Amino acid sequence: MAIRPSPDPPVAEFAGQLFFRLWRASHVRAADVLGTVGLTPALFGLLNVIGARPGTIQQELGSVMGIDRTTMVALIDQLEDAGLATRRPSAKDRRAREIAITPKGRRLLQRARRMISGVDDEVLAGLTAQEREDLLTLLRQALDSAPAQPPWSSEEGD
Repeated sequence: MAIRPSPDPPVAEFAGQLFFRLWRASHVRAADVLGTVGLTPALFGLLNVIGARPGTIQQELGSVMGIDRTTMVALIDQLEDAGLATRRPSAKDRRAREIAITPKGRRLLQRARRMISGVDDEVLAGLTAQEREDLLTLLRQALDSAPAQPPWSSEEGD
């Protein structure tokens, strides 16, 4: 049974509550659609970054995405096992491993991006195109100035 958010201002006026409710609306729908192609939101997020940053070092991915080392290794293992990404020795540092998207991973990423765009369209249907652009700008700005937090771990759930 789906429930609609309460319009009651005392409940809806705190940013954290609104972020959580909007995140949940997006996350639940994203998990549903991504699950149809064998991805989770975390795997999609990682594949999306790998697709945008070819040859990024595994450790840098964890730092960029705010994911702890153990969880990052497990996520990359899953992408590699599915044939979506590969690890290779870094040309700059023999101890480091670069992560590259495979052609299969690139095709799936393009499809998954379309799916997530559809989820965004559903979740943000009440906003104009300009309001959506403004929202993303404000969210990035808020995130850049937010207090530091510990890296995300798979123990927190996906």
